[in-house]
Amino acid sequence: MRMFSKALFYSGVAFALLLVASPAFPALRAQAQSISCDTPAQKAVCQAQYDQLQQEIVQQQQIIDQTRQQEKSISGDVTALNAKIAQAQAQIKAKNLAITGLSSQINQKAATITTLTQKINAGKASLASMLRQQSELDDYSAVEVALSSDDVSGFFADADAFTSVQRDMQSLFTGIRATQTQTEKEKDALATQQNQQLDAKKVVEQQQQQIASDKTQKQQLLAATQLSEAQQQAVLAANQAKAAAIKAALFPLRDAGAITFGDALTYAKLAQTKTGVDPAFILAILTQESNLGQNVGQCYMTDNATGNGKGKNTGTPFAGVMNPTRDVPPFLALATSLGFDPHTQVVSCPIKSVGGWGGAMGPSQFIPSTWAAYASRIASASGDSPANPWNAKDAVMATALYMADLGAGGGGYTAEQTAAAKYYAGGGWAGSAGQSYGTQVMAKVAAIQQNIDFLANNS
Repeated sequence: MRMFSKALFYSGVAFALLLVASPAFPALRAQAQSISCDTPAQKAVCQAQYDQLQQEIVQQQQIIDQTRQQEKSISGDVTALNAKIAQAQAQIKAKNLAITGLSSQINQKAATITTLTQKINAGKASLASMLRQQSELDDYSAVEVALSSDDVSGFFADADAFTSVQRDMQSLFTGIRATQTQTEKEKDALATQQNQQLDAKKVVEQQQQQIASDKTQKQQLLAATQLSEAQQQAVLAANQAKAAAIKAALFPLRDAGAITFGDALTYAKLAQTKTGVDPAFILAILTQESNLGQNVGQCYMTDNATGNGKGKNTGTPFAGVMNPTRDVPPFLALATSLGFDPHTQVVSCPIKSVGGWGGAMGPSQFIPSTWAAYASRIASASGDSPANPWNAKDAVMATALYMADLGAGGGGYTAEQTAAAKYYAGGGWAGSAGQSYGTQVMAKVAAIQQNIDFLANNS
């Protein structure tokens, strides 16, 4: 016969109720909300340094603004560059201070989350013990009670105790759920801060690169002051020629004809006005897709019923070129709207290593069903109706709209990298394939931004 342990039961009740009632529990929550990143003395020192750096940044900005109002000259450019270099150095120091403080906050929040999680686990274990014992009590029959060596009054006393505890269980569960919610909020806040830290580091790295570039430009300008007017004009002409070459350079687009970088940038800037997505990031996505197109091949969808097809260049049969129920109908509708032959229009082949279907269209690589869902938004934003996935302007706008929906509209390294990973891998974006894609895109962003900056300074 099962024997019921009063001592175990009451110890479980006491521990579980203390989880919520203990004064340390609300104090722990308050600690999670009011953690400071440093001791008061350290915080005061950091704040004073940060305030001083902000004053330096403002002073250097005033010099830059005053220089812009002056007539352009080599000496004026040198003065502006000196101010920009000093300002960037102050900004780097300020960012490093912010990162240091943020690291301290993250570490302390992580410790608090660990403690909260331990409390939750302890509470769950105590509840499980209580429920197991309650189940044992509920399973007792009248015959078992009568035959038990325990007196009947003791049994009913235990039953009354359980009834009393049951009234408190709802409060206990409420407390634990609140703790779980608080823990999740802390984890979300921690993840956000980690992203902010990474973004801050990337800003610092970019500023360091800019300082190196500015110092080189300053040296070139100082050397130019020793040149004759004709020689200075030659330097200027060389920069303008380089800018023209950048604009004229062909920008490859997957499954479509290449366009000039100047046109691509114009389309990306238009897309930025509609979506907020950075032009360099848009062009980096399209560049990455163009590179992938060289590897995964091109196909035709030749069977409307199965979605099967063949390779464009080899004629090799391919199964699963396009999903027959999800994508073939909107693809056929698009063919009618734009007037192309659906069986001789290039789409992506299925990638055997990844699995799934092919059928993605044009530079933005939208599958037909996704393009159909975005078509009206693309047409409204680009001014083209109907929207065409193989048209460069529409493809750039489509990419920007989709990336904005994935969270890239606000900018920032982590937001853009995550959006790129989701663009490639969907729900599996956190895996190695998605992360690798995102990292490659962000490397291209930096290179493309250099060209954009050069054009801005020399056009």
